[in-house]
Order: sequence, then C-alpha cells, then structure tokens
Amino acid sequence: MQFLLRISKLIDGLNNFVGRSVMWLVLVVVFISSLNAISRKLFHVSSNAWLELQWYLFGAIFLLAGGYTLLKNAHVRVDVVANMLSEKKQIAIEIFCTIFFLMPAALIVLYFSWPVFIDSYVSGEVSSNYGGLIRWPAKLLIPIGFTLLILAGISHLIKCVGFLMGVSPNPTRNLQSKTAEEKLAEEIAVRAEIKTAKK
Repeated sequence: MQFLLRISKLIDGLNNFVGRSVMWLVLVVVFISSLNAISRKLFHVSSNAWLELQWYLFGAIFLLAGGYTLLKNAHVRVDVVANMLSEKKQIAIEIFCTIFFLMPAALIVLYFSWPVFIDSYVSGEVSSNYGGLIRWPAKLLIPIGFTLLILAGISHLIKCVGFLMGVSPNPTRNLQSKTAEEKLAEEIAVRAEIKTAKK
C-alpha cells in the first residue's frame, strides 16, 4: 500500500503543478480580453486570431484544472445524504462513484477525443474564420485534460482505500474546512469592522 501511496503523491504533485501553472493563465486571459476589447472599442481594430487565442486559453483553464480541482475537493458535490453517514461509509461512496461514474466517463471522453486530435493534427486543420488559428492545439487539450483527471481519480481511489485500511488520512477531510468564498467573506467582514472601529 505504501508503494501505491507514493504513486498517489507523485500524481498529486503533477496535478498540483499543472493547477498552479494554469492559475496564471487566468491573468493572461484577462490581459488578452482587455486588449481585445480596447482595440475593438477605441481603435475599431479586431483580430480573429486574438479572439480564438482567448477561447483556447479559456478551454485550457477549464480542461487542465480538472485534476487539480478533484485533488483539492473543489468540485461540485451534492452531499445531503452522505453527510448523515459515517466517514467510512462516505469514503465507500467515494470509491463507488469514482470507479463507476468518474473513471468510465473520463475514459470514454479520452478514447473519443484522441482520434479527433489526431485527425486535426494530420490534416493541419485551421479555423474557418479569417485570420484564425490552427485547431489541433485546442483539440489536444481535451485528451491531456482528461488524462490528468483520470490520474487524479486513480490517486483519489488510492487515498480512499488507504483511509479504509487505516494507513492514510481521509482524502475528503478538507471538505469540512471553510471554502475560499467563506474565507473571503470573513476577511471582508474583519476589514469592515477595522474601518468602522477607526472612525
């Protein structure tokens, strides 16, 4: 089991690196979007290449961060029933759902997206828009993103089984901590109280 936990740690390291790198793409997208808007509105100049680059980067953020989102337990959950169960039963549900829902869906998308990328790459597919970009890099994001998600699913399974065997902490434990939104709301409230106190 320790060998599998080391593999899980390596997978988590990869997804953590990719997720943190993708965060910077948000800044790049904001910068490109702003430049596109300014050039269109003020100078009446537009470029399909820059618009498509913006779309490609949006796709990269969404697809490449899937594994990181699973790693951080930041994906959407509906835990009305699960929260009433014991930790071990919750982890059993995690294992069941990962094996029978997450993994098959991700593998199907990976299986069907790879030939689409290959066809696009071999044919040198280019956007039908004037001045548009080549299409294969955007299509390559799909199999890469789902590969990262599958790896994150494998890591999650290993940690769940490790928890049931008593050799690993609960991989969903940080679900009990405050969300980023809750922490931000608290920070805003504290700053408001400090401002009020200074007056």
